[in-house]
Amino acid sequence: MKVTNPLGSQYDALTLPEHTFTIQMETPQKLTNVGEAILDSFENPIASKSLKAIAKDKLDKNPAAKAAIIISDNTRPVPYKGEEGILLPILETLFSVGYDAKNITILIATGTHRAMSKAEIAKMIDERVLNSGVAIVNHDCKDESNLVYLGDSSRGTRIMVNKLYVDADLKIATGLVESHFMAGASGGRKAVCPGLIGEQSTFVFHGVPFMADPASRDLNLKGNPVHMESLEVAKFVGVDFLVNVTLGPDFHVTGVFSGDLDKAHLAAVDKIAETVRVPAPEAADIVITHGGFVGINHYQCAKCAVASLGVLKKGGYLVIIADTTDEGNVVGGINYITTLALLKLQGAKGFLKTIGSPDWTFLPEQWQVQMWAKVFDRIDQDHMLFYSPSLDELWWPGLPGINGKRFLPEADQKNPGPDCFTKMVSGAIKYIESETKKKAEDLSIVYISDGPYVIPYTEDSLEN
Repeated sequence: MKVTNPLGSQYDALTLPEHTFTIQMETPQKLTNVGEAILDSFENPIASKSLKAIAKDKLDKNPAAKAAIIISDNTRPVPYKGEEGILLPILETLFSVGYDAKNITILIATGTHRAMSKAEIAKMIDERVLNSGVAIVNHDCKDESNLVYLGDSSRGTRIMVNKLYVDADLKIATGLVESHFMAGASGGRKAVCPGLIGEQSTFVFHGVPFMADPASRDLNLKGNPVHMESLEVAKFVGVDFLVNVTLGPDFHVTGVFSGDLDKAHLAAVDKIAETVRVPAPEAADIVITHGGFVGINHYQCAKCAVASLGVLKKGGYLVIIADTTDEGNVVGGINYITTLALLKLQGAKGFLKTIGSPDWTFLPEQWQVQMWAKVFDRIDQDHMLFYSPSLDELWWPGLPGINGKRFLPEADQKNPGPDCFTKMVSGAIKYIESETKKKAEDLSIVYISDGPYVIPYTEDSLEN
């Protein structure tokens, strides 16, 4: 059977065994007039005054009031340009009540990710915003001169936040709400924490106990320490107005949720909960998935791997395809690379014992490797077959799993064409046949069409 390649129209369709069970979310209905819906959400927000009223109140108190607008970086497909863009309407609302462009800052909530380049920013943001005279600034979690220490949270997080945001009179947060494998859901409070916090602030927030907590899982907010800590920090710093969207698989807007930080975000989470959980008849011998839009590097691909656990049989095989195109590094930061190599050497149990030791020095980005450890507690490392055309051989000594490039013909390994993912998946299945001594038709196979964005499950998911 043929399925559309999820990594872009420049690639050929994937050919899968005929008996493959496909996991696919029910497509939510997209909004017919997104522009009107955005403006209506500003005027009639959830549990909040209108954006215009809030902005005007700030100006009445201080005619030179400064505004800060938090936006996501390019790992999230938030609509910041075009007819469905949410950023220009925000700016136009502020301009309409008297804000000067020089008093508005757009803050890119990079969290611990690298800074975006000018070219990446230009590709992501509406040209009219770029030409508006408003400053666009990358957050830098390591630049302590531009961080303000505000005290400690109830769980011990050192609350260090971007100074430009703390000093702003009007604080606006934007983002996309989708399932998140640690925080339950993205969006809302995450724009501030981890979006604008300092590196030290991640030590508790993304520490071993939070990551190991069973409640730190996708689409769960109840008792989730990651969610609760993020919300506490965001409320401590303050968000005057939230603008969040939900998207369909085609990245068109399916809902706009503006207003109160907590209540508007919860409304968006309720929206995605309607479609994001998808049942499967049984755990599979082989799960085929993909990195999706977010999978610009190996670090981000942990999300699709963890999402597969709901349908991946213990000891089964996981096939991942991704298009890692990150300009900075197709794997991840140095701390991620270092701790990932440690996971490869020690295995899941040894790695978790090491980072849980009181003698271990916390490393930023180790949390993502801790998520990979969940995967390799379910399957052996050599049962994960991972392919991205840009992941060169030099990286693989430090990466767990098997480089899927080996399943391509030699000519395609050097010059992968539009059919490279099709050939890799086909080769991977033949390899699994040889390893298991079973034919493909005798192996249960699941294809996760929505990659990291869906939560597949079976009745015995928890047991597996």
